[in-house]
Amino acid sequence: MKIIIILLVIGIVLVLCGLAFINSGLFDVAATKPEIEIVKWVLQTTKEKSVRSHSKDITVPNLDDETFLEIGFNNYDQMCVGCHGAPGISPSVIGEGLNPEPPDLSEVAANMTPAELFWITQNGIKMTGMPAFGPTHSDEELWGMVAFMQELPDLSPEKYKALKEESEKMPKEHKHGDHSH
Repeated sequence: MKIIIILLVIGIVLVLCGLAFINSGLFDVAATKPEIEIVKWVLQTTKEKSVRSHSKDITVPNLDDETFLEIGFNNYDQMCVGCHGAPGISPSVIGEGLNPEPPDLSEVAANMTPAELFWITQNGIKMTGMPAFGPTHSDEELWGMVAFMQELPDLSPEKYKALKEESEKMPKEHKHGDHSH
C-alpha cells in the first residue's frame, strides 16, 4: 500500500511540474529555434509510426498510368514546390522558414511507400505546416501527386524544367473537384 501511495504522489508531482512548465512560457516555440535532439527524436518517431499505422490498409492503384503523372506534376508544381522544392528548384522563403524543415521529397520519397505518401498528402501532418489536401482534392488527384513524387528521385533538373515548360503551354485554368486554380 505504501508503494502505491508513493507512486501516486510522484505521479501528482510530475503532473504539477508539467503544468508549471507549460504555463511558465519557458519552452521557446519560435520556428527559428531548433528542437533539442530528444524532442526531434520523439516527434519524428511519433510521426513515422503514426503514418505507417494509418496507411497500412490503403489500397494503392496502378500508378504507372500517364494520366496520374500529368495530374501529379501539375499539382506538385503548384502546391508542393514552395515548401519541398523540386529538382533544380529551392523551396520558397516560406518553405525555408518552416520548422520542422519540410523534407526534400526527391530524397525521402524513395524511402516511403505510396500508401504513406498518399496518407500524408491526404491528411497533412499536425504542427509541421503540411496541409491536408484530402478535403480539397479528389483521391485521383492525390494519387497523381504520389505517382509524381515517386518519380522525383530519378528526375533531373532539366527534365523537371521541360515538364514545367510543357505544362505552361496548357490552359491556365484547370479544375480540381469543386474548386479551381
